[in-house]
Amino acid sequence: MMQMIRSLNTELTRFIIVGGMNTVNYYIVFLFLHNILHLHYMVSHITGFLISFVISFFLNTYFTYKVKPTLSKFLKFPLTQVVNVSTSSLLVFIFVDGFGWNSNIAPIVAVFFTVPITFIVTSKILKQ
Repeated sequence: MMQMIRSLNTELTRFIIVGGMNTVNYYIVFLFLHNILHLHYMVSHITGFLISFVISFFLNTYFTYKVKPTLSKFLKFPLTQVVNVSTSSLLVFIFVDGFGWNSNIAPIVAVFFTVPITFIVTSKILKQ
């Protein structure tokens, strides 16, 4: 039981590190597209998400869960993000259009709501 808890704790720690790296990757792309290229915040959000998503797959397979990346896992990996992108997109929309928040801040706040759910779903798919 203790070994399982330690393993989960280590994976969660690595998942959070990878998530932090992915968040930085996403945010750099988002800011570039939104502020430099002047794309709509939602287009910038989705594009940044897709780019960081591919990076996330490889970081999570090699580093977080220490499993071999396969085409099958890569094709299933989007399932890990369906809830993430849906929830984060809805939250970004609510924060910006509903609450009038700055569109540069809203995506960062949304991330904090999606991390726990994404960890569970990612673990189940990549460790099959």
